[in-house]
Amino acid sequence: MKRSLMLFTVLSALASSSAMANADLAKAKNCMACHAVANKVVGPAYKDVAAKYAGQKDAEAKLVAKVLKGGAGAWGAVPMPANPQVSDAEAHTLVKWILAQK
Repeated sequence: MKRSLMLFTVLSALASSSAMANADLAKAKNCMACHAVANKVVGPAYKDVAAKYAGQKDAEAKLVAKVLKGGAGAWGAVPMPANPQVSDAEAHTLVKWILAQK
């Protein structure tokens, strides 16, 4: 029982620090200049992005391409610029985090 509780505590801490690390990555890559988790800034709220793409099998690939190359029209007239400062691996990490927002 103690071992299960200890394992649960460690896994919870790792999951929590991972979520915070991804928020920190979003800040470091300037994503938060135009986006927020819960409300629209220039671009949509991450929770709205997660809701729009929920259940779509190709959502991660679509959004990674938008992060890297930019995009327009999906959320209104303001285009999202390309993000050359974000690596492919970082884009996947960010998109997985975004899609996990509720």
